[in-house]
Amino acid sequence: MPHATADDGVKLYYEETGSGTPVIFVHEFAGDCRSWEPQLRHFGQRYRAIAYNARGYPPSDVPEDVARYSQNRAADDIGAVLDHLGLNRAHVVGLSMGGFATLHFGFRHAPRARSLTVAGCGYGADPGKRERFREEGAATVAFIREHGMAAFAERYAVGPTRVQFQNKNPRGFAEFQRMLAEHSPTGSANTQLGVQRERPSLYDLTAPMKALRVPTLVLYGDEDWPCLLPGILMKQTIPTAAMAVMPNCGHGINAEDPDQFNHIVGAFLAQVDANRWPVRDERAMVESITGMR
Repeated sequence: MPHATADDGVKLYYEETGSGTPVIFVHEFAGDCRSWEPQLRHFGQRYRAIAYNARGYPPSDVPEDVARYSQNRAADDIGAVLDHLGLNRAHVVGLSMGGFATLHFGFRHAPRARSLTVAGCGYGADPGKRERFREEGAATVAFIREHGMAAFAERYAVGPTRVQFQNKNPRGFAEFQRMLAEHSPTGSANTQLGVQRERPSLYDLTAPMKALRVPTLVLYGDEDWPCLLPGILMKQTIPTAAMAVMPNCGHGINAEDPDQFNHIVGAFLAQVDANRWPVRDERAMVESITGMR
């Protein structure tokens, strides 16, 4: 069973398929590398497609100490997988928690990113709802510890940005819920406490966003309510960012509508690989509506 080793000794399970330019997929809190199967099958036909399990998600190691989970470690673990595979650079595609890790990988390791796809990224970013987000994180941990992962999956899977998946594809949704129920309760609780609750708000990260020059795609579903305004913030602030919105979609867009997700991301990667990805023209950022004033 293949594993990469992070700088603190934590082993990270990974899978890969295909050959060529590497693309690494970084999963969300409720997912794992299996969540990326539609992307591994699609992108593995023309890229070296890699997906791994974050720390806390078996068969990756599950550290007992919550101090070994953080936003910076999540970003650096992407680099650990690349190091193990002998890869200097890769396209990085992340969803939700993985989208945050992808963005922070761009901040911390920009030369190693061919591009960044930051999908479904924004939960907990609203400055006016930070305490509510942290309280919900604590409630999540308490529920997992008291009731276990199966009960948690049954409840969490039908959140307001997940029901779209359930309505469109009941079989795919049932698979998502089943895989979530298989996660480690210790790993899920520690991830929630160390990564999710403690990560900085996107609204406090505008300085590194403005400095970012890696080609970036901000992607989300139009019913992924907590991500809509943070998505606009990233588009406005990152000079190399484009924004795409998938209609009638919720949070888990790579599984909810894989054809559309793969098409959008594939077109982005092709443009980057052709060296045709632009930096935004500063004339597009003036406050005038018509340019006449």
